[in-house]
Amino acid sequence: MTAASLPSEKGAEVGRRIGVGLMYGLFRPRVLGAWKVPASGPLIFAINHSHNVDGPMVMGVAPRPTHFLIKKEAFIGPLDPFLTAIGQLKVDRDTTDRTAITRALGVLESGGVLGIFPEGTRGEGDFAALRAGLAYFAVRGGAPIVPVAVLGSSERRGRLIKALPPLRSRVDVVFGEPFDAGDGSGLRTRKALDAATERIQKQLAAHLENARRLTGR
Repeated sequence: MTAASLPSEKGAEVGRRIGVGLMYGLFRPRVLGAWKVPASGPLIFAINHSHNVDGPMVMGVAPRPTHFLIKKEAFIGPLDPFLTAIGQLKVDRDTTDRTAITRALGVLESGGVLGIFPEGTRGEGDFAALRAGLAYFAVRGGAPIVPVAVLGSSERRGRLIKALPPLRSRVDVVFGEPFDAGDGSGLRTRKALDAATERIQKQLAAHLENARRLTGR
């Protein structure tokens, strides 16, 4: 993959700065554990997903610019060129999107940060069911995973806008310890990826439990 075809890291940094302004302007983010995030090298943020604001929130408060895999349905109208310009990755969830896979692996190969919602879609945000994609990217890209828990974004009381948490409400973002998904063999067979997915699920669930205990959420 050529540098020109990689998502823009400068664009992702611009997106991070926009996210900082928006998130701190609209809400009251409380960030815990950001010091655990490695300062350089390939990395995957694995984030629970219960609300639309989770991605922009992590993009804004993370210590490194992040390239998120985002469903293609979000790339509509003016959002399409905007999301592309800030280094985000369009993915077709209904097929094996080889273009998105190649570009995501390119992010990791260049030492960047990939953001993934391993549950695949919004739900309870409890990491109860994971898709295999996270394990594939972690093993194939040789990238450690940092679990990220976003808590409070699905709060319903006091909302003025249905699609957003209550304005000026506290949203906790808790970064965990990085860990390797693979078993060291480098195998990418279905059996190996299933085993890696199981290991990941346990790590993410444990982080979420710890984050809830830490924040009282």
